Amino acid sequence: MRSLSDTSRAHAAGGTQKADARPALRAVRVTQRYRVTPSRVFDAWVDPDTAARWLFATASHPAARVSIDARAGGSFSFVERRGRGEIEYAGEYLELSPPRRLVFVLSEPANGRTRVSVEIVPVRSGSEVTVVHEPLPAEQAGLVEGRWSGMLYGLGTLLR
Repeated sequence: MRSLSDTSRAHAAGGTQKADARPALRAVRVTQRYRVTPSRVFDAWVDPDTAARWLFATASHPAARVSIDARAGGSFSFVERRGRGEIEYAGEYLELSPPRRLVFVLSEPANGRTRVSVEIVPVRSGSEVTVVHEPLPAEQAGLVEGRWSGMLYGLGTLLR
């Protein structure tokens, strides 16, 4: 992508700007509050039995297999059955700072390798979680935002 300064220089030099052929990328940000401690929320992200019930899973497509090695440099894998096939959501943890922060690289069929940051902050009534997922193709952003909203809703149901 061209920066604003590149664009300004091209116009100042009297040149024309060619359209960037790469797809537009953007970040998705989803925030949710829970009436539980940050420690309970963090544990729900890294405990395989708990995460299997909400992370990359839905009532109609539960996780078939889950493995989590919750440490920086560790990996995770969530396998979901779809009809006769399977979809794997896999990744590597870049940072784990209990109970406040997780950062991981996510590899999944629709968007390839992306980065997900999870911030868990204490608030008066419990915790606030913000998930930032990037970079995503602009045409996938709405779908990914809806998926994270649904997963965080599922997490809230589980934590109640």
